Amino acid sequence: MTNSNYSGPRNRLAAETSPYLQQHAGNPVDWYPWGDEALALARATGKPILLSIGYSACHWCHVMAHESFEDEATAALMNSLFVNIKVDREERPDIDRIYQLAHQMLTQRGGGWPLTMFLSHEDQRPFFGGTYFPDTPRYGMPSFKELLERVAQYYREHGDEIRNQNASLMEAFASLEPAASASTVTLSEAPLRAVRAQLERQFDGKFGGFGAAPKFPHANNIERLLRDWHATAHTTAPDLQALYMATLTLKRMAEGGLNDQLGGGFARYSVDAFWMIPHFEKMLYDNALLLGVYADAALATGEELFLEVVRETADWLLRDLRAPEGGFRSSYDADSEGHEGKFYVWDRDQVRALLTPEEYAVFAPRFGLDRDPNFEQQSWHLHVFKETATLASELGLAPEVVAARLQAARQKLLARRVTRVAPGRDDKILTSWNALAIRGLALAARACWREPARAERYRAAAVEAANFLRQQLWRDGRLLATYKDGRAHLAAYLDDYAYLIDALLCLLQQRWDSSLLAFTTELAEVLLRNFADKDQGGFFFTADDHEQLIHRSRSFGDDATPNGNAVAALGLQRLGYLVGETRYLAAAEGVLRAAWEPLNKAPYAHTSLLTALEEALNPPEIIILRGRLPELDTWRSQIAALYAPRRLVLAIPDDAADLPAALASKAARGALIAYHCRGSVCDAPITDPQLLLRRLQAGLED
Repeated sequence: MTNSNYSGPRNRLAAETSPYLQQHAGNPVDWYPWGDEALALARATGKPILLSIGYSACHWCHVMAHESFEDEATAALMNSLFVNIKVDREERPDIDRIYQLAHQMLTQRGGGWPLTMFLSHEDQRPFFGGTYFPDTPRYGMPSFKELLERVAQYYREHGDEIRNQNASLMEAFASLEPAASASTVTLSEAPLRAVRAQLERQFDGKFGGFGAAPKFPHANNIERLLRDWHATAHTTAPDLQALYMATLTLKRMAEGGLNDQLGGGFARYSVDAFWMIPHFEKMLYDNALLLGVYADAALATGEELFLEVVRETADWLLRDLRAPEGGFRSSYDADSEGHEGKFYVWDRDQVRALLTPEEYAVFAPRFGLDRDPNFEQQSWHLHVFKETATLASELGLAPEVVAARLQAARQKLLARRVTRVAPGRDDKILTSWNALAIRGLALAARACWREPARAERYRAAAVEAANFLRQQLWRDGRLLATYKDGRAHLAAYLDDYAYLIDALLCLLQQRWDSSLLAFTTELAEVLLRNFADKDQGGFFFTADDHEQLIHRSRSFGDDATPNGNAVAALGLQRLGYLVGETRYLAAAEGVLRAAWEPLNKAPYAHTSLLTALEEALNPPEIIILRGRLPELDTWRSQIAALYAPRRLVLAIPDDAADLPAALASKAARGALIAYHCRGSVCDAPITDPQLLLRRLQAGLED
């Protein structure tokens, strides 16, 4: 977090909900939030705009803030030459997307944060940009103060050139949008086969993951491989390599320093190929996505390690990120006390002093304290080097004794760690990331079906978060994007709607709630009415009544989170079959046709969309159970415990009201009954739950 020594008045960012913007409220820079006031000032003064985009947990954002934005000489130069606008990329992903893409076009390099862009005062079109700039000349870059003077001079002296460049840039923006494929194009499995081969080529057979360092978790890739394996599991040639790639990656991440070995929760990425040393910031979206894929893997394999990760990650979410209102906060910073990772790493003597000799004897070889330091300043970041069974064999102890000593040691170290100065936490509640958390917790509840109390705790937390979003961020039939300190604002984006539809469909499979289904269909209607590209297919990132920016984007590729169009297509397909609404099915097909050209050219960049394609080609299996509680819930949990990624299992009590016609037609009959459908085609009702369970276990469906 920044800590300005400036003693003057706080700037306009003090009134914002974003903790990132509030961090800069004490800068001597005359910051404005993005909005009419700043844009009007630029037009009135003719000053170019300096746009700075970052987020609360961003390490280099803090560095640049400390070096430049807290420096009074630099701030004076910024205030004299520019209208300065600060944007939180997590609250305004619409702005960030546009200017990250513009940066890539202007510099022919990838972007990142902090993003520093210079815009025309007339129309906010960018003419120059970069990311981090140092306070003194280094890394082959000029100092930031020198850059400010050069950019301002160039803007004064080369107005015509800038306008011509901006016109070319806008043409480039327009050319990026893929046209819809012809209605005669046949959707096929070709991209699914292509991405399977590409994942195998990029797979690290020793440490798991894909590609070289830095390594990101890429939950979508792992989910894709689990689905590839399951699609062949009951054939004569099951894709065991896909299962191996998925499970090795999950195992190595779980054992690595990417996973907080004491407190649970995953860091954003590993700086090395071994998952050992992470970039220490912890994001809600990463943990929500990984929670879901570990839950799926636990069901698919029965592997206890994966279930342990589910418990520890879900418990961390509930303990450290859950807000009193029921939603989930956004992130933890990488830094504490000015140093990245300081909160998490250990000195060997510290650990030895906290543990008994017996505990240390198992803890040190387990987590590498018997090896050379693996982090800065002769310190250790915990990483599993030896499995419990191996330690038990080497030390001549029973495995349960080793496990008990390790658990006792972990609890002692965690208790000491919480007394340290914690990293800063971004407490804003984002609709889209909360939707991912709701989905992850619903899947965690399913995976923990043998532990009813735990499963119910996770389900209840997901329901509470969903109700929070509906009560606080659903206003006049539209979603809002962000909430903090009792204030919800900013029009929601495609991801907010798409992720929430997907999450609610997962949550409905844990316990039926007709009002949640009604909410889900309301969200779908807003998508079709306000986000759809009615000419080319698919959905825009912003609604038709959103603030007009220099570009209205429509994308299909994944980034750190699943693509909104991809999740919308999957959710609309499933909802369309569930409630019998063909408009939803047509809209989902429109996404796939709009994305067909880029999907075929670069399937690896569109992994989430491949899930929607898979279910378009092989309609989802839907099992509707009717009966009375608690027998109904017991039946549901047994069926849902079978890993089947293209299967929805919904247990609707006999007394459920306000069902849409497609569900009301699957009537209750007093005794337990199952309606078994694939897409819109249903079999005869089944009244013997054990018969259905045996059929599903044998792989006769899905």
